[in-house]
Amino acid sequence: MPHICGEIGLEEGDLPDHSTLVKAFDRFQMKVWRVLLRLSAQLHDLSGHAAIDATFFDRENASKHYCRRTNYRVQTLKATALVDTQTQAVLDVHCTTEKTHDTQLGWQVACRNAGDLHSLAADKGYDWMQLREKLR
Repeated sequence: MPHICGEIGLEEGDLPDHSTLVKAFDRFQMKVWRVLLRLSAQLHDLSGHAAIDATFFDRENASKHYCRRTNYRVQTLKATALVDTQTQAVLDVHCTTEKTHDTQLGWQVACRNAGDLHSLAADKGYDWMQLREKLR
């Protein structure tokens, strides 16, 4: 992270510990994160053409001691991202620990951003006629 510290004018020793940052970030409500994401996307000239897809993050690397101590049972996190295809700016992110189908998550993410989109590209996991009709 030295290159990032240099960009923001900090020394590596000036940064707080990772666990301090995690605890601080946990205090923010999701609506605050959405505003920050929206403001960062506005720094780009968006094309109105976006792509949506999901990926999974495995949490097996958490130590067993930590999992027992915090009663932590989440093994997999599903993150769905909406990205502008021209600028690669992340427009929206939805994270869940439930096994929700892509069409249901795509519905939520696309409808939140429907006013800003001219077209939406997705794989066959998002192929649902009601979603298509809603976005027209």
